[in-house]
Amino acid sequence: MSNSENRSWRQILHDIIYEADTPAGKVFDIVLLVLILASIALVMLESVKSFDEKYHEFFEVGEWVITIFFTFEYFARIITVKKPSKYIFSFYGLIDFFSTIPQYLAFFVIGSNALLTVRALRLLRIFRILKVTRYVGESNKLSKALKDSRAKISIFLFAVLILCIIAGTLMYMIEGEESGFTSIPVSVYWCIVTLTTVGFGDIAPVTPLGQFIAAIIMIMGYGIIAVPTGIVSAEYAKDYKNKNDIVTIDGEDYVHMNTQSCQNCGTRKHRDDAQHCHQCGYSLFDE
Repeated sequence: MSNSENRSWRQILHDIIYEADTPAGKVFDIVLLVLILASIALVMLESVKSFDEKYHEFFEVGEWVITIFFTFEYFARIITVKKPSKYIFSFYGLIDFFSTIPQYLAFFVIGSNALLTVRALRLLRIFRILKVTRYVGESNKLSKALKDSRAKISIFLFAVLILCIIAGTLMYMIEGEESGFTSIPVSVYWCIVTLTTVGFGDIAPVTPLGQFIAAIIMIMGYGIIAVPTGIVSAEYAKDYKNKNDIVTIDGEDYVHMNTQSCQNCGTRKHRDDAQHCHQCGYSLFDE
């Protein structure tokens, strides 16, 4: 096979696997989603003893058939790109890998096939496949808001952790081991459970002072829970537009729906009229 034929073969396979603009690509992605859902259903049903006793062999065969398909798909994704490491260590590349190996690990670790439910993360591709413009645009805004909020939220959570350590230590000194606060770590655990309004009830203060402090922590919990939500909401409310994804036409947001993935570097989010990758300049079409 000549180099040109080899490139053509890789390009065709790349278009089918990585893109959803072509009929073959759409069929492939839909089949992939159906198999992911079937795999998750098999794992869930296998965990029900009555079903597993009756259909264990069917579940086992089904999981292996789907796993083998995903294995071939994973290696096909690697061989159809110029720089395999870009895919292997990408977000979806890692998800694809960890959603394939649990069935093989079952040979060495009993029950590890339950981890196959990680394949549910692969369903994130449904937004690209269905090309739901509104949801793609909103997901971009939410992702940006979360990214911009992470520093503020991290500092806030660190402050909450310090508060829990101080309050936990105080409760340990007030209540003591006879009330179930056997150590400072246990007391900090109680404080976190109380502050988040979960309240398992496995440990409870019995002294008046301890109950008073617990009541203050409970009230603080309502305000503390609202803070991260407020931080993200404030960022989300900002008038942000990602120029790579969203443009304004006649006063309305328009999301570029080009699903092409660069065969050279794996970059996505190209404009609908793009001829070359905006990251490395590689041609997006056969030359």
